[in-house]
Amino acid sequence: MKDFFMGESSPGMIDWTTMPTYNTIMSLAAGAGLVALVLFVRDLMRHRAEDPLSTDGWALTFGSLGVILTVTGAHMSFTWPLAAGGFAFDNVIFGETSLGFGILMSALAIFLAKRGDRIIASPTPLTEVARAARPLSIFIAGLGLALVAIMFAGIVYQLFAAPPQEPISGAFAEWPLVEAIFISLLFGLVGVGAVLAPLAIRALSKASPSAGGDATFQVPTIAKVVGALWLVTGVVFVLFGAMNFYTHIGLIVNTM
Repeated sequence: MKDFFMGESSPGMIDWTTMPTYNTIMSLAAGAGLVALVLFVRDLMRHRAEDPLSTDGWALTFGSLGVILTVTGAHMSFTWPLAAGGFAFDNVIFGETSLGFGILMSALAIFLAKRGDRIIASPTPLTEVARAARPLSIFIAGLGLALVAIMFAGIVYQLFAAPPQEPISGAFAEWPLVEAIFISLLFGLVGVGAVLAPLAIRALSKASPSAGGDATFQVPTIAKVVGALWLVTGVVFVLFGAMNFYTHIGLIVNTM
């Protein structure tokens, strides 16, 4: 069998006992994580004494998503290859990136659980979190560069395209470059946001509340750009991952 992410023809029958596939939940969790990060920063900027943000709620959110991505990403990263068919690039593309993102979200969850009271009590909770995140900028930017590299690899080698047996996505099986470009651009746009994230974190760590006596911030332009990139791609990853629960089930049924 050729890897179904490459869009090559696959036989009618697949031994699914040797082809574990769970990038469905990975896509869902990664997309939700990107959206959650944007909404979390928004909550930090809008924090007021009469309407405080819930650090416990955000810790639960990032912790849950972090566990999913860390566990699945670690298993995929450490099992070479995960599928008996021998598609180690899937381990790199999905496993290693999910592991990195999962660890970052888990770390954020622990930080919020331990320092939540201090953050809420701060007159500028946004700068408090941004300053704590600044040392992570190197790894975040590195992950961004890795995602950009995956974008180029996906287009050059025409990865990600589905076989004809897969519902919906399989309709483009004759044109593997279509889905290759679509998914590769998603990775690339998330990567661009991650590369710019250190600049956004630096700007947010120095931001001052707007005039008016509350903690409302004027959002730096670079932070708006990163937020827009992650919000849009996060929503798309959530929707695409949810759709894949149908398409992957259909692929399994059609090739059992």
